[in-house]
Amino acid sequence: MEKNIADLRKNYERDALDEEASAADPLRQFEHWLQQALDAQLPEPNAMTLATVGEGGRPSTRVVLIKGFDARGIVWYTNYESRKGRELAANPQAALQFHWVELERVVRIEGRVEKVEPELSDAYFASRPLDSRIGAWASPQSQVISSRAVLVANAAKVGLQHAMSPPRPPHWGGYRLKPDTWEFWQGRKSRLHDRLRYRLEDGAWVRERLAP
Repeated sequence: MEKNIADLRKNYERDALDEEASAADPLRQFEHWLQQALDAQLPEPNAMTLATVGEGGRPSTRVVLIKGFDARGIVWYTNYESRKGRELAANPQAALQFHWVELERVVRIEGRVEKVEPELSDAYFASRPLDSRIGAWASPQSQVISSRAVLVANAAKVGLQHAMSPPRPPHWGGYRLKPDTWEFWQGRKSRLHDRLRYRLEDGAWVRERLAP
């Protein structure tokens, strides 16, 4: 490796985050930052890391895409029989993280996870492109397969069986994380970053500053 990764440095000087300029409700703060990420036309501003906990307390992460949010929580869709699905069934606690590198911002969210209403999953599945709907049937997500040919053959079978109208698979749908903790991180000069945490206490959000 020509460049020593230990020598990589970046100065954070784009913006600041203080209590007066932040929203009292973390959902409003998130909405504001997400809109700024969209307006900046960042690559995949809707991408978020999902962390779950499996057997023996072993954590695992993967990137998923946010597909909705409101006062009830953050929504994404996936295969319920995947590794993350199995881990959430055993331990319905999870964490999400958005990293908008170009804006020097991170949002961390923690809370309990539940499946969304079936009709919501049905509506979103119906809105997906045909190849994505076929893929939801064709891929036994997280399972060992012998080759890519298995996926291609499965997709062909689904196409023949359901043509242009594959229904939502029973093993596929949405999850909603109901936040009890939010953290907004803004990079600052000299590594003295701004960190504002919101935690739910007796039904109200408490905002507090954390040391970087």
